[in-house]
Amino acid sequence: MRVLGVNALFHDPAAALVVDGTVVAAAEEERFSRRKHGKRPVPFAAWELPERAAAWCLEVGGLRPADLDAVAYSFDPALAKPAEEMGLDDPWDWLRVRYAERAPEFLAAALPGLSPAAVRFVPHEVAHAASAALAAPFPVSSVLSLDGRGERSSHLAGRYDHGRLEVLASQELPHSLGLVYESLTEHLGFLRSSDEYKVMALASYGRPRFLAEIREVVRPTGDGGFVAEPPDWSRWAPPAAEAGPGDAPHGGMTRDQADLAASVQARLEEVLVELATWLHGQTGDRVLTMAGGTALNCVASSRVWRDSPFDEVWVQPAAGDSGTAIGAALQLTAEAGETVEPLTSAALGRSWDDDELAAWLRAARIPFSTPADLPGEVADVLAADGVVGWFDGRAEMGPRALGQRSLLAHPGRADNVERLNDVKGREQFRPVAPMVLLEDAPEIFAGGPIPSPYMLFVHDVTPAWRERIPAVVHVDGTARIQTVDDGMPRLQAMIRAFKDRTGLPVVVNTSLNTAGRPIVDDPRDALELFGSAPVDALVMGPHLVRRGDLTDGGRS
Repeated sequence: MRVLGVNALFHDPAAALVVDGTVVAAAEEERFSRRKHGKRPVPFAAWELPERAAAWCLEVGGLRPADLDAVAYSFDPALAKPAEEMGLDDPWDWLRVRYAERAPEFLAAALPGLSPAAVRFVPHEVAHAASAALAAPFPVSSVLSLDGRGERSSHLAGRYDHGRLEVLASQELPHSLGLVYESLTEHLGFLRSSDEYKVMALASYGRPRFLAEIREVVRPTGDGGFVAEPPDWSRWAPPAAEAGPGDAPHGGMTRDQADLAASVQARLEEVLVELATWLHGQTGDRVLTMAGGTALNCVASSRVWRDSPFDEVWVQPAAGDSGTAIGAALQLTAEAGETVEPLTSAALGRSWDDDELAAWLRAARIPFSTPADLPGEVADVLAADGVVGWFDGRAEMGPRALGQRSLLAHPGRADNVERLNDVKGREQFRPVAPMVLLEDAPEIFAGGPIPSPYMLFVHDVTPAWRERIPAVVHVDGTARIQTVDDGMPRLQAMIRAFKDRTGLPVVVNTSLNTAGRPIVDDPRDALELFGSAPVDALVMGPHLVRRGDLTDGGRS
């Protein structure tokens, strides 16, 4: 069974190839086009397909379009209703639906040799749910999908039992936790359907002063659904364009704006816990799997892990819309009776071998070495408070840098938060995250699941360690951790070498990109970033470039 999954309609277009139940390749179109999120989620862009990502997936699988058994498209236009009937203010939504109806022809044109008849529509929330439950290492689990919107709903609660989905609840639009959070994002002056994670970070600087009032407009209904429509946010805080000088230490936001972010974040957490508790009452399962853009809110997911009745919570690393490419393909695979293999890594994207990386460096006339002890030499740079770009192995699928395309620094220097945000051109209220050796994680971090390999939960930093690793401790005393084990031997060896030199089994990890740009994907991207940002060293596979070795403006 050879299935190509495609997400295209809203944002984060992506493709994934599943062969005989195994995810062989997956990538977002933004990594090829270098357009953040691939495109904006407007109806006029709905026709755009992840053409380069799809072609690359087929190349990895050694397949031609005609070899595919199916193409799974993560939206079913037959389920859509007119926007006005759903209570949405989107007068051009009919065009989006029309483009979805024509997707088989568009895909056949983009992938010559593909029959339009091979294209199958998978409901959007089902694709999200499948991307979690079918990719998780559990044959049976409850599943929650929560996002902005699909065809006519924004939520699915159900259960997967050995590949078969039972839907237990679904929330019709216009009620949407995702759209509420998107609306707040826009009100606070950030980019909607893009910068919601900034609101989550900002919330830590505020107090949930408006929580009681937010509870009146966002509330569960007791049957697995909820009431949630964007209110008039100006009731609590002015929009960013009308705000006066900031009185809070986080990017000029006013106290009311920070408190509003904290209030909505707290309410989101409460509602997710109630939805998970209701679902557990229906299924009695031990495991909850989650996907949809709302599942990328790692603070809320951590609250579900702590306070819901489930013993274990597993979130798909590409939980946003890009992950529906994986989910749609896995759903069709399961429906065909194939056994689906669990996802073991988010490293599903492009890679280059050692010789190819060396050829890139030589072509750029950049001096480099191939050290016998690369982990030790990188640890020396970090111990001396250098910043290191780390480019190694297959690129990550999803929004988190997980040690394939990362920017690393010393966690013991408190000013490295400001320094890295300056390097990347980000707001100063944004935290950076820790990578930690798995064996050391329980001593340093508490209140969240361990292992935590995908950086999708927040943990409390234990008091004894807060002053030792201040760069990775957020203002509320938490950190969004990634545990590193022997599945990433080069990275693990480097952190162990850093521990030998500093006593700290932790390094700062943030994504290898600058603000407004997708995460670095290919060697050209890495070299461009190194040439334009104040990074002290660049790792490319086994090769090491040091800023100090460059002469004549970067040429020697």
